[in-house]
Amino acid sequence: MSRRAPKRVTVMVHTEDASASRSWRLPVWVFRAALGGAIVVALGLLAGVAFYVPILRAAGSVPLLRGRIAELEAENARVRELAMALDSAEARYGRVRELMGLPDSARGAADALEAAPLLTAPLLRVPAPSARTAGPGGPSAPARWPLDEQGYLTRGAIAGNGVDEEHAGIDIAVPVGQVVRAAGGGVVLLATPDPVYGLHVILQHPGDLRTMYGHLSRLTVAVGDTVPAGGVLGLSGNTGRSTAPHLHFEVRRGDRPQDPLTFVREDRH
Repeated sequence: MSRRAPKRVTVMVHTEDASASRSWRLPVWVFRAALGGAIVVALGLLAGVAFYVPILRAAGSVPLLRGRIAELEAENARVRELAMALDSAEARYGRVRELMGLPDSARGAADALEAAPLLTAPLLRVPAPSARTAGPGGPSAPARWPLDEQGYLTRGAIAGNGVDEEHAGIDIAVPVGQVVRAAGGGVVLLATPDPVYGLHVILQHPGDLRTMYGHLSRLTVAVGDTVPAGGVLGLSGNTGRSTAPHLHFEVRRGDRPQDPLTFVREDRH
């Protein structure tokens, strides 16, 4: 019994410029293995291209994304700055509302502003120091204007009534550094900083009367000093809870606030 010869595949290569061809005879299994390997390689190349192209696109978009992130961070920084400015403006508005004695609610404050007539602070004029009568040398009731310079009365005495916050004295707008004088002769009870009134002085006068001078920039007296009427207590300023340079001036009888304008009767207009 004769042995059967294995099947073979002939591969022939013929170039256009050559007169002869080259051929190879390969076993069928070798040809199939080579063909299968070529298919696997081709599929691998196609899969690599399919995965690599999105990676290239993503890599190309990275600089654009970084630029966009930088823009968003800059916009967020501006938003934070605007938010801080808004918070600061709201705080200043609240302090102005408090200074003007308006209701606490923003809507109530707006309604009060719309309903109220336009007001301007009156300018208070006082005689020059050389033209003012000298006060008594000893203790005396407050009757002297506490400033030498002109000033605007920005807020008067307001009794607390559940709507407006109590304001026990008057506020006189003057520049920082103006001389503040004792409205009457008395003894210094307090001369110290305070979170609300800043640097302030309280004088004890006869008849259970006291005067207070707030928001000063400098003190020139100490506790226990005896000060005559017109004596220098310090310099005006903007310390404590204050929205602008001014002098806060109070007169109290015991614990009850009085209207300072009913005590200080020097020539002013």
